[in-house]
Amino acid sequence: MMKLSTLHKFLFALFFINLTLIFNVQAFNHDNLAQTQNLVKANDKYVTLLGTQVAIDEQAPNFKVVDKNFSPVQLSDFKEQTILISVVPSLDTGVCSLQTKRFNEEAAKLPKNITLLTISNDLPFAQKRFCKVENVDQIKVLSDSVWRNFGENYGLIIKDMGLLTRAIFIIDSQGKVKYKELVANISQHPDYASALKAVKDIAPVLVIESKEDKNNKIEDIIPTKK
Repeated sequence: MMKLSTLHKFLFALFFINLTLIFNVQAFNHDNLAQTQNLVKANDKYVTLLGTQVAIDEQAPNFKVVDKNFSPVQLSDFKEQTILISVVPSLDTGVCSLQTKRFNEEAAKLPKNITLLTISNDLPFAQKRFCKVENVDQIKVLSDSVWRNFGENYGLIIKDMGLLTRAIFIIDSQGKVKYKELVANISQHPDYASALKAVKDIAPVLVIESKEDKNNKIEDIIPTKK
């Protein structure tokens, strides 16, 4: 099979981005959504964010998105997990790609009671292709392109673009928002070090507790509160 040139790869990526934009803008009615200004910039201009902003220590709103097979996934599916949600505008752009691959690498180093999600408005088949090409297999990559439920509930939809703004959320095992970063400019990276430190501090410590069962030692991993 002939290898794609750099130009062909760029045009291929641009096609999927444009397809997603067309799908998002045409399918989404934002007339009744709250609007927030002066939080996030694109280049040197503020954008308007649609949806309800969430605050630290609030109960995290549930949401419904889809996985690569268009199967519904909800926040409530991850009970007793500490969740780090990495939000990106589009996987097929430089910063979004690097952000997703960085958290994918970090996921393998984290305890089992921490789950990392990446959410974008890319269509599921585009996300599936990206994950295969970039070997992203440690995090769950999910799409908000069907219902816009996540973007609405967390105030992340960029008006007139249909994309999600770049953000990080951490939700503790009790379902409360404990960390939030709306990246000030969508072209910039999030604060990886702060987010990774926070998710480790927020998650309950996993302690290996040994019990004797006759002559056999059984080891249980038990989360303990801090």
